[in-house]
Amino acid sequence: MSTVLEFPAEIGTHVTIRGLDKSFNGAILYDNFNLDIPKGKIVSIFGPNGCGKSTLINMVSGLMPIDSGEVLFDGKTLDKTTIGYVFQNYRDALFPWMSSWDNIAYPLKRSGMSKDKVKARVDELVALFEIKFNLNLYPYELSGGQMQTVSIMRALAPNPEILFLDEPFSALDFEMTLFIRAKLQEANLSTGVTMMIVSHDLEDAVFLADKILLLTRRPTRIAEYLTFDMAKPRSPESVSETEFIKTKALALEIFQREMRA
Repeated sequence: MSTVLEFPAEIGTHVTIRGLDKSFNGAILYDNFNLDIPKGKIVSIFGPNGCGKSTLINMVSGLMPIDSGEVLFDGKTLDKTTIGYVFQNYRDALFPWMSSWDNIAYPLKRSGMSKDKVKARVDELVALFEIKFNLNLYPYELSGGQMQTVSIMRALAPNPEILFLDEPFSALDFEMTLFIRAKLQEANLSTGVTMMIVSHDLEDAVFLADKILLLTRRPTRIAEYLTFDMAKPRSPESVSETEFIKTKALALEIFQREMRA
């Protein structure tokens, strides 16, 4: 009997993680780790440095092998699932020899999509992200925020079932952070794409989240898995609302508890 059948997923689950184990050089990082990611929701991952936040999404997305365990997407294996991934170091993730437009279109062309459909899909993303800069420019000709925008558009291009984002705001100024926050919400609400976001900033983690996964120090366990039902889309002013302040304060209290542990 599989691990997943022994511990059934909650109703509405998209990603089911069961019995996940991972060690590095004999040091245990994850040991029998279990988690359900709800379908169509945004889950933020936050915890102490070195607890394996990025490692978790890298294992779930298949970028890093797991030692043992099982990860299913709507009951399917990864090879039968369409995913998108936004890397923390977007400067290295974009192809420098391709224009920004061709970077966005790359996964569509690789899948064999016709030129007309590729153009139509890129046009949809241009409209969603309200692109004002020239997509014929190469990535190195863009600002950091523009490069990150192109990275997210490329990851969304094939209409993924789940989008992984590794610290997407870490190199952005405040203006671009507000912009990307808004556009990720729009993408989530308009397409229903599930998102897993690693963040090192608590405000970013809470702002977008429907669920906030707070992790412990190694060996990494779930400290708390908070639900945040504040209405969406959330605006920059939402951070001043009582519901937001209370949830952020609770998450901070749990984080500080784990730091002292």
